Amino acid sequence: MNPALTQIGAQMSNLTGVRAIMKDIIETLRAGAGQQFINLSAGNPLILPEVEQLWRDCTAQLLASPEYGEVVCRYGSSQGYAPLIEAIANDFNKRYGLNLSDRNILITAGSQTLYFYAANTFGGYTSSGELKQIVLPLSPDYTGYGGVCLVPKALIAYKPTLDIDAAAHRFKYRPDFSQLSITEDTGCVLFSRPCNPTGNVLTDDEVKKITALAAPYNLPVLIDSAYAPPFPALNFTEMTPVFGDNILHCMSLSKAGLPGERVGIAIGNEKWIEALECFQANIGLHSSRYGQAIAALAINSGALVEISHSVIRPFYQNKFTVLETSLEQAMPKDLPWFLHRGEGAIFAWLWLQDLPISDWEFYQQLKQVGVIIVPGSTFFPGLEEEWAHKHQCFRISLTGSDEEIATAMQRLAKVAEETYKRTAVTA
Repeated sequence: MNPALTQIGAQMSNLTGVRAIMKDIIETLRAGAGQQFINLSAGNPLILPEVEQLWRDCTAQLLASPEYGEVVCRYGSSQGYAPLIEAIANDFNKRYGLNLSDRNILITAGSQTLYFYAANTFGGYTSSGELKQIVLPLSPDYTGYGGVCLVPKALIAYKPTLDIDAAAHRFKYRPDFSQLSITEDTGCVLFSRPCNPTGNVLTDDEVKKITALAAPYNLPVLIDSAYAPPFPALNFTEMTPVFGDNILHCMSLSKAGLPGERVGIAIGNEKWIEALECFQANIGLHSSRYGQAIAALAINSGALVEISHSVIRPFYQNKFTVLETSLEQAMPKDLPWFLHRGEGAIFAWLWLQDLPISDWEFYQQLKQVGVIIVPGSTFFPGLEEEWAHKHQCFRISLTGSDEEIATAMQRLAKVAEETYKRTAVTA
């Protein structure tokens, strides 16, 4: 007998977005009966030996420190572990010429938790019954944004413009400022940079334009910087974090090798940090202090920034090069395929224009040849209008070996060629 759930309970129990796909992938792998799959679906970063060793070394330092008992055997501040907050403030003030104090920083249990706090602090119904919207200015974007708001209709996304280089089989999404609307009905703005799933990096000018649109309404612009510099620095193109009075700079240590410890970081105006801290105090008091303590050591020593630039970034940038080279060699030139320009993150984003079948059906066909990627339609939260493009895209993880990525792209190219050819014959 199923439990009697509230409206919110039922909403949170739904398998939406990538959760539904991941459930199907797990069941596929279990039922594979010995079939070997190249699984390029995961957002889980690979365990890189140098990165793992960094965290082992920091753990050894913590264990040998008189601070160990204070870290793990006592409650702490809802705002976060003071030495980590101090380490972040010192690093960012020196690195970016800022003037941060401890009141400008909040540590949460991962950045997903941070977006849950923000979406429900700034978005949803006000005390007077007005609906404040959470605006995603550039769709597609991180699928997790679709599950963070307790008032789903508050989430609204805008279609991008497509900058297409047909000869090179490349494209890039750009914000459509002729359509983007930020008004007194907006509660906050949210986007990732670099972007999961596409690898897109909004330019400094595009970011400043978005923040300028939000400024008159005194609302926060949350920039999801889970892949940004200075750590994990998974940008493959030059970019500098943008800061400002109405910007909440949101970070994560997951792709810097600590996904299991759930360390999220918000940097911004004290009034917004305080509101989010109150939310956190009510939900869980504070996030785990062990991960915060070893992160403080890694930041203060400079080792985290160094390893991000010398190990993490080149590793995934090479994976993207393997993928795009393999696609260029395997894909028939006359097919309308377009790879999003790889500007960062740990994914590639492929668009098969005028794909004769849905992304879900193509995903099923790829499984038949032992390749698993993620259908792209799950990455358009908040975009309700019909758009064929939503069902023609795929997220491909860069977490396989070079050989696996190359083989997977060869198989994908063959399935794509057969799919287009089959439709042409039928027509």
